[in-house]
Amino acid sequence: MKKRAFVVTVLIILSLITVTVVGAKALYVKKPVPKEERHSISEIVSPSSKWEKVAVGSGFMEGINFDRSGNIWMVSPPTGEIIKVEDDKVSIIEKYAGILPVGAKFHKDGRLFITDVTGKLYAYDPTTRSRTTIVDSYNGSPLNGLNDLVFDQDGGLYFTEPMGSSATKPTGRVFYLPPNSKEPVLFQEGIAYPNGIAISANGQRVYISEFATNRIISVPSKNAQDARETPFVFGQFEGGIGPDGLAVDTEGNLYVAHFQAGEIVVLDTSGFKYGTIRLPKDEGTFTTNLTFHNVYLYVTESSKNEVWRIEVKKEGLQPYGLQ
Repeated sequence: MKKRAFVVTVLIILSLITVTVVGAKALYVKKPVPKEERHSISEIVSPSSKWEKVAVGSGFMEGINFDRSGNIWMVSPPTGEIIKVEDDKVSIIEKYAGILPVGAKFHKDGRLFITDVTGKLYAYDPTTRSRTTIVDSYNGSPLNGLNDLVFDQDGGLYFTEPMGSSATKPTGRVFYLPPNSKEPVLFQEGIAYPNGIAISANGQRVYISEFATNRIISVPSKNAQDARETPFVFGQFEGGIGPDGLAVDTEGNLYVAHFQAGEIVVLDTSGFKYGTIRLPKDEGTFTTNLTFHNVYLYVTESSKNEVWRIEVKKEGLQPYGLQ
């Protein structure tokens, strides 16, 4: 009996070691040291590419994304507005009292899911113009103010809850809402103001903008393989205040809207920087959100409420809402 128990114990230890080693291999990939600089921003954007101003609005424009017809949709928290840009014309589609919409992403069924600073996640139907609350609590307690969101390839939804947290009070949380569910699952906690959020091209990582520490955290996704890599600091920045919205291209590069820096920082899949794409001289520095459409990278600058775009050499990862 003792011998059998000993064998079982050894097998368990060996299996744990195997999982740890495999997980370590996922993170610690052997790569040679490059002979020259790893990257240049010219790999992302041509030196001849110029920023183009697409639209000028009002409020505090955030949450930029495209619908299937190629129209831009955004939200404005201080004015409670849902905004649409069609044929270069900015229209206020809805204006609500008592809500503060801050993040938006389309579901593939056509509804626009919106995070709100009041602590609610709701869905807006552009066809019926109806708004339905999806989530407003966790374990029976109201959620604190929400910020950003992203769908995975299965229709599950990650969303950030930063309100009340800071660099000296890292109490922010990230939740996961499984497909067709109204009960969120706690995904990550103890974060200093989790802001923007994105999923890696291979679906294995969730990138979280830890706004109050000016860095990006990488966390294994809900769909990651069993042998998971550990959460780690993926990118650290200087200047500005912190990373806001995020976007990913098909090669897995991460694009970061660096708030109050007026620039987009681009990182490769290992967290090394290509460099920065800075907005034109004398323009605003409140770079908040970004998205891809066709050959362009679109960015919201919220101090002047402008939408900018620049042609890039990479193709954006197709969002769930356009599949």
